[in-house]
Amino acid sequence: MDAKSPHIKNRDTPPWGLYQRNMFWKYNDRELPPFNTHPDVLERLASQKLSQNGWLYASSNAGLSHTHLANRQAFFRHKLVPRQLVDTNERSTRTSLFDGKWEVSAPFGIAPVGINKIYHDQGELAVAKAAGELGLVYSLSTAGSFPIEDVAKANDDGRANRFKANENLDVDGEEASGGNSSPNSRKVPEAPRFFQLYMPHDDDLTVSLLQRAHASGFEACILTTDTSQLGWRHDDVATSNYAFYRGIGGELGFTDPVFQKRMAESGVDPRKDAVRAATLWIDTIWHGRAWSWDKAVWAREKWREIAGKDKPFVIKGIQSVKDAEKAADLGFEGVVVSNHAGRQVDGAVGSLDALESIVKAVGERPGFTVMFDSGVRGAADVMKALALGAKFVFIGRLWIWGLAIMGEEGVRHVLRSLLADLDILMNVMGVKSVEEMRDGGLLESGPRVYGLLNEKTKL
Repeated sequence: MDAKSPHIKNRDTPPWGLYQRNMFWKYNDRELPPFNTHPDVLERLASQKLSQNGWLYASSNAGLSHTHLANRQAFFRHKLVPRQLVDTNERSTRTSLFDGKWEVSAPFGIAPVGINKIYHDQGELAVAKAAGELGLVYSLSTAGSFPIEDVAKANDDGRANRFKANENLDVDGEEASGGNSSPNSRKVPEAPRFFQLYMPHDDDLTVSLLQRAHASGFEACILTTDTSQLGWRHDDVATSNYAFYRGIGGELGFTDPVFQKRMAESGVDPRKDAVRAATLWIDTIWHGRAWSWDKAVWAREKWREIAGKDKPFVIKGIQSVKDAEKAADLGFEGVVVSNHAGRQVDGAVGSLDALESIVKAVGERPGFTVMFDSGVRGAADVMKALALGAKFVFIGRLWIWGLAIMGEEGVRHVLRSLLADLDILMNVMGVKSVEEMRDGGLLESGPRVYGLLNEKTKL
């Protein structure tokens, strides 16, 4: 990318693609990039860094991993069609969420993933900070391994540092008036953060979690409905691999006033018996108790009472058109089309296939936002999901691998690389904006016909 391009100053986001140029230049400074961000290599490097249990928990899927494979196959049947001689010099990766409520740097963000501490001791704090620096949505899981308040502070620290953190994309000679940063680094928006709710079997605890999330500045709630119980994951079962039952990952619960009362009532002190405490916590969140639509509506109403009616409440885990229609009919602000990355139901429909059907059914409903999750491995996948009608895409395993490899810097490198990948892809695809990705004509799509036999894939 030409760092002297006169068009850069007219863009409304930083020239993320300059990160590629910066990586190419490192050799002249007797350096190399932190690590290779190809998904194959990320997985290999992460597997070398993590303990066996950490690696198995991060990489395991339900059953024979056929849903995981279906997620990737679904992307492969859609092919991008580049457009030529399009002036993309002032393109924008920026987009808005929920009918213009928030501006974000890109149409992708951090998916809620639990117990980040098993991947790196910085855990959720590193991820939240990096997302804040880059103007990307951050989502915290109820199964997070740091207190809600601490994660919010890390995200705020990243937001506050977002101009300075992006000075590596500044162009010489274009200093902003009244500051030391050029206009590029000041084009990073303050992105919102979302709280993902695994609804406990204790209404008072549910309300307490929502109150803490709102008080800590989480501006939307995502109710995950596909994990009333963990799917059957052979590797985890075979190695007795469950961090909570080893006393790891319960800090979000241990710092909750309602759960502190529950521990006291059960005679459990987390400082003396972390295993019993973490087990009590996670057994209150998961493990066999399924909810109904009535209970989901109840949780939404509690969120509205606490946070106000202008704060979205969406359902994550939707794969069925009927479920998406039900969510829209009941007044939820949106859904995340997701199969939990293939970790819950083996032999299920690929999430991108489900997205295509759901968008056709409810994608044009006013005030209803269809988002996507599961199987994304690069910017081309993000573009394909948007071209099929998703308004936003959540990323999971890519940044998990980055966290495992190099902590906060690893997450930052993965996210910056994905931003650069998207910026460059828009340029070479002839796409000027995120909205243009949804206009049609970017894809040639084959039929939903896949091989009947499972073929091993690292992706």
